[in-house]
Amino acid sequence: MNKDIGNKIKALRQIKGMTLKDLSDQVGLSIVFFSQLERGLTSVSIDCLTKIADVLGVKLTYFFSSPKEKENLVIKSYEQEVSQIINSNIIYYNLSNRLNISNIVPKLVQVLPHEGTEEIEEYHHEGEEFIYVLEGILTIFIDHQKHILYPGDSVHFDSMLEHNWVNNTNLNTKFLVVNTPNFLRTEDNKDSKS
Repeated sequence: MNKDIGNKIKALRQIKGMTLKDLSDQVGLSIVFFSQLERGLTSVSIDCLTKIADVLGVKLTYFFSSPKEKENLVIKSYEQEVSQIINSNIIYYNLSNRLNISNIVPKLVQVLPHEGTEEIEEYHHEGEEFIYVLEGILTIFIDHQKHILYPGDSVHFDSMLEHNWVNNTNLNTKFLVVNTPNFLRTEDNKDSKS
């Protein structure tokens, strides 16, 4: 279980573009501890895991549920599971039952209207990202350039470029996002599948 928790922490940290030092500073634990935790070499208390969950923007229960490979290849719209909620206005839905063996991570993202005018912080992470807007208007920043996407528009880019997105309208925005690599894929399955 420690390795599963460590893998999830590492995946979230990388998706958010955080270094071990960033996470260490924000949680108040050593870099060595996080390095060992991500490799499954040490355990973590519930109190510390709660702090880590807060910093990474997930609920504590996220670390105790695992991506499931279900027999059913089809997910009906009413079966989509919420995988993550960020800042109470960004909702991620799983679009695959095969995240532990897949090379890609497909998600449906719903972004509620943006409040305030604070600066949007861009981040980067390993891999590629593809976005296809389904409804609403999405403002996306890639490499410090602003792009406005409407329903039917798409973008595909190297995730190492600084990027982020926001819904600057008063209506909900929904889009499909597909990321590589899949940080949720288990090591055993990486070795056995191509």
